[in-house]
Amino acid sequence: FLWSSEGDFSRGFGPQLRESRLDGRPVRDIALPASFSPGTQPRRGPRGNGTLEGLALTPDGRTAWLAMEDALIQDGPLPRIGALGGPCRITAVDVASGRVLRQIAYVLDPIPARGPLPGVIPPTVYADNGISEVLMQDTHQMLVLERAYVMGQGNSLRLYRIDTRAGTDTLGLPQLTDSNHQPAPKTLVADFATLGLSRLDNTEGMTWGPALQHGNRSSRTLVVVSDDNFRSAQTTQFAAFEFIE
Repeated sequence: FLWSSEGDFSRGFGPQLRESRLDGRPVRDIALPASFSPGTQPRRGPRGNGTLEGLALTPDGRTAWLAMEDALIQDGPLPRIGALGGPCRITAVDVASGRVLRQIAYVLDPIPARGPLPGVIPPTVYADNGISEVLMQDTHQMLVLERAYVMGQGNSLRLYRIDTRAGTDTLGLPQLTDSNHQPAPKTLVADFATLGLSRLDNTEGMTWGPALQHGNRSSRTLVVVSDDNFRSAQTTQFAAFEFIE
């Protein structure tokens, strides 16, 4: 298994990428870029609980892509209602050697909200938007799931596609600015609000299911799952969709 952790900043450790055997025995820790470590410099580095949220393997299993949920502090603010935030970094790692290969920037949507909420969120209204999962469609095309939440309004889920070859390689850039990089362009694949689900929740997992055959046309099953955060008001919801390429 390859698995990632967001870390626990209060206990002194940051995001991690680890390999383990099927029985859970550890194999190795894979080193991450130094910029992912918390507290190395003032006003720089990752935000607590906003680090490695997405992990995807290329079809050949040779490259792992790691998606940060939020922008690094120096790369810009968090998204707001009606306003973009800073770019999130998505990083490619060679699985065999653990070497970091490439990194691209991805810009989240503004926090979607219904009604007359102001652009600056009042302290009493919690709201966020971040990358909750990524999945490789093929060697280079990646699906990116944006999961947003506004207190009192619930979740919003939007699925985008990017080409990992597009956009600037940001690996060597200590800070991302508008003038020093080009984010990977994204294309909307689906807004979950239009897919007929009974509710939208905290969806954080995404994988391919069985292939489907309709005469001469084939497609795939896309399966997602939500995390209920151990709260009775939320649910663990599995949903399966036909993904037509």
